[in-house]
Amino acid sequence: MTTDTIHIGYDDLVSLLERIFTRNGVSSANARILAENCAGCERDGSLSHGIFRMPGYVSSLKSGWVDGQAVPEVEDVGPAFVRVHANGGFTQPAFFAARKRVMEKVRETGVCVLAIRRSHHFSALWPDVEPFADEGFVALTVVNSMACVVPHGGKTAVFGTNPIAFASPRDGTFPFVFDQASSAIAHGDVQIAAREDHDLKPGMGVDSNGQPTTDPKAILNGGALLPFGGHKGNSIALMVEILSAALTGGYFSGEFDWSGHKGAQTPYTGQFFIVIDPDRGGDGSFAHRVSQICDLVLEAGQDRLPGERRHATRAKAAEAGIPLSAKNHEMLLALADG
Repeated sequence: MTTDTIHIGYDDLVSLLERIFTRNGVSSANARILAENCAGCERDGSLSHGIFRMPGYVSSLKSGWVDGQAVPEVEDVGPAFVRVHANGGFTQPAFFAARKRVMEKVRETGVCVLAIRRSHHFSALWPDVEPFADEGFVALTVVNSMACVVPHGGKTAVFGTNPIAFASPRDGTFPFVFDQASSAIAHGDVQIAAREDHDLKPGMGVDSNGQPTTDPKAILNGGALLPFGGHKGNSIALMVEILSAALTGGYFSGEFDWSGHKGAQTPYTGQFFIVIDPDRGGDGSFAHRVSQICDLVLEAGQDRLPGERRHATRAKAAEAGIPLSAKNHEMLLALADG
């Protein structure tokens, strides 16, 4: 096995991932959506949510935990409210099933809420909101996950990493987008640290005895993550549970039982969106005003804004292809042929 790095085109990577999904029981329509999502994360440098996740996808599918053939049910429940029952399938196909109706409602009413329940989200959140900003809309989404975060001062994991993503258009450049966990570190980054055998910074998590640790393996093997910012992150994680599960009709992060599905890795929870037409709230200068405040932040000394590195990485990939280690490429080929 070589340690060389290869470069693969985005379309070729999508095709390879699509093959893996369909081989493992995912419908062709769902496989395309998932493959594009995963390849986009890898292309943009979101490595903890790119091809790193493929063995977990395959393991969850083989375990019977997630239904790759699921057909989402879209329900129009109000002038500015859409909900989707994902029927035990992945979140992205459920989102795509509702996206057109959400856009119509935003254009009609100026705002729309989307509530997705009984769904499996196993990716980054920024791909869910960035397309709305490309259309000129503001979008906010939250999703809960499996219980792996202890409440501030607590001893038992209750919350998921419970990320939040936000996207806004701005003049003259790509949208302002951030995607961050309400835990001190993303669970996928802990998995990568464990795989690469390096310690984490202090304050990321605790071991099985509730004691602070920098060992990612101790966090993964009976330990838990901490919320960022102590009680402040704790409140945000709780809000995400309320919006993603209580409001949507999904499961709380610690409520579902996957013990009967050996190999299951995808959280079975819910996702909440709110999408807004910003031009309804002002004089049409919204995108310009967003650019102004972003410029002020940079002028004050912040070195870059969220998303800038992703777009730079995306541009490099467009020219040279997406870099993959030979080991990871061989892993994908094995999954595709497996």
